[in-house]
Amino acid sequence: MSSTVKKTGRKASSKPRKSAAVDTTPAVEIIVSEAVAGAHVTNAQLIERRNAAVPRGVASAAPIYAKYAENAELWDVDGNRFIDFVGGIGVLNTGHRHPKVVEAAKAQEDHYTHTSFQVVPYEPYIELAEKLNAIAPGDAPKKTLLVTTGAEAVENAVKIARAATGRPGVIAFTGGYHGRTLLTLGMTGKVSPYKKDVGPFPADVFRAPFPSARDGITVDDAIIGLKNLFLTDAQPSRVACMIIEPVLGEGGYTPVPFEMMQQLRAICDEHGIVLIADEVQAGFGRTGTWFAIEHSGVVPDLITVAKSMAGGYPLAGVIGRADLMDAMEPGGLGGTYGGNPVACAAALAAIKAIEDEGLLARSTKMGEMLKARFAEIGARSAPYRFWDIRGLGAMVAVEFVTDFVSAKPDADFTKRVIAHALKRGLLLLSCGMHGNALRVMVPLTASDAIVEEGLAIFEVAVNAAIAEEV
Repeated sequence: MSSTVKKTGRKASSKPRKSAAVDTTPAVEIIVSEAVAGAHVTNAQLIERRNAAVPRGVASAAPIYAKYAENAELWDVDGNRFIDFVGGIGVLNTGHRHPKVVEAAKAQEDHYTHTSFQVVPYEPYIELAEKLNAIAPGDAPKKTLLVTTGAEAVENAVKIARAATGRPGVIAFTGGYHGRTLLTLGMTGKVSPYKKDVGPFPADVFRAPFPSARDGITVDDAIIGLKNLFLTDAQPSRVACMIIEPVLGEGGYTPVPFEMMQQLRAICDEHGIVLIADEVQAGFGRTGTWFAIEHSGVVPDLITVAKSMAGGYPLAGVIGRADLMDAMEPGGLGGTYGGNPVACAAALAAIKAIEDEGLLARSTKMGEMLKARFAEIGARSAPYRFWDIRGLGAMVAVEFVTDFVSAKPDADFTKRVIAHALKRGLLLLSCGMHGNALRVMVPLTASDAIVEEGLAIFEVAVNAAIAEEV
């Protein structure tokens, strides 16, 4: 690590320390666990070992290695402290090591860690399914399948839709991200780095346009494009499902206009097509509601979930109308690790924490604050570079351009901001079709002081990135 990181990222200690990543932020008292002190391996050593042992296709955004984390803070093996605005890519809405989540997981481990629900089932799976059925939108009876990863959830949703309709076709949208398996890559609307050099992809997967202010594509244009798709390639009577992220994740944290979501619901109803809301990244409070699609008033037929559902434990699922979910024959759904009991216990605790701690309202308030602060920072530090500040709830992104006249995406500037933030103790991650947006996934449990500290670092990073252009 550079000397800048070591200077501004606080070294670990077993005593309370004051965090002061930048001089402009108030001091915040934190307790650092003994687990951080006395590291026996360094970032440099682990980088060397990783390069020898792990394929280069498994990329990491930061050249640091985790030692300890608490809520919205993380310490690396060199003892440097970071404020986490990434949250394990949207997995930690309840923060690192939420005490209730950890307690529930440990309690479950005292009984059993795995039996395979397909062999000897267990109550935590059923209890979690009941809870998910209850909080998902819509009044129709629901059922839930639990699996392990988001991509697995998406694939199973497609399987269920095909079994229920007897149709093969799948319609996805430009910029959508649905996973890294071959079927989900076929549905994902972004080539690099996900789809590059690994085709061909499964047949009967079609792409419809997504509204884009940058490209001049309105909701009406997108709907016309979808209807033209029906005329040219995707016969509606052969389409099983339509899948869309209510807020694009990798595609740029762009919400689907509510009007479009409502028109998609009507089109699906007209043609007997199953509407799937991919809520893997947007779900469990990130947008201020349990599921982002609730903002539109639309009730989907199936919802795919993962990430923040289990507070850091690997768990995913499909929630849907009972008549659709029962379309598969016994044995057609499942997986050896699907609905792991420890992860189910963690998920029940994470959902309860969201309820008990008012994190839905917290997300709405945090999102308003983030957008206001980004606007202030943009006006003060980089006029005409913050092209768009957008999002629902605390699912917020800021998009950088070279100037407002051309609105040319500036991925290089985005990378420099991320690099300068890392040096000063803030973890950030980009997104978007052009890699020029920064997304915020800070835990909803983060204190206002920690969020403000992170934003102060962000502003310093923006100024440093601009200074490099002079």
